[in-house]
Amino acid sequence: MNRQGHNNVSLFVGTEVEHTPAYQLKTLFVIDIQPTELIEAAYIAHKCDHIYFGANHSFAPNGTNNYFKLWTEMITYFLKKDLLCTLDFDVSDVENVLECGFTEYRNFIPMISVKLPYINQLGYNATLKLDDKDFDATNPGIWCHSVHDLQNRQVFTDWSKYTKDEIIK
Repeated sequence: MNRQGHNNVSLFVGTEVEHTPAYQLKTLFVIDIQPTELIEAAYIAHKCDHIYFGANHSFAPNGTNNYFKLWTEMITYFLKKDLLCTLDFDVSDVENVLECGFTEYRNFIPMISVKLPYINQLGYNATLKLDDKDFDATNPGIWCHSVHDLQNRQVFTDWSKYTKDEIIK
């Protein structure tokens, strides 16, 4: 992700601005795989309430089993300590994230990222379909949502809100 001031950054701290169960909590943002000791020390030193893994779109496994193993070990370490943890991952990685076992912890927030560029140009009738991988495969059915209705101001986060973080390392 191309984010000004975030070149060669691995950890930063700030307030969670996205409208999730961790909204407005003091958050340690972790980019890519980092040593658990480094994460834990920063979490304690900055008096954080939440850890956001995969910050800046850094969770990009490309189907590599060893990559998932390293992420699983890192995140599970903190989930077992009962810390509130988010993992930001692409919708294409849902099944792989489920296999990691994170959703078995009540303190895990799956942040499923669906890239939808030019959303305002799709028009009033645009519909987001929450589908299954095949007919009657894993879900009880299909959900369709008006894209217009999903663009509610109460859950919108302007890009300017992402500029107030403090770089740690």
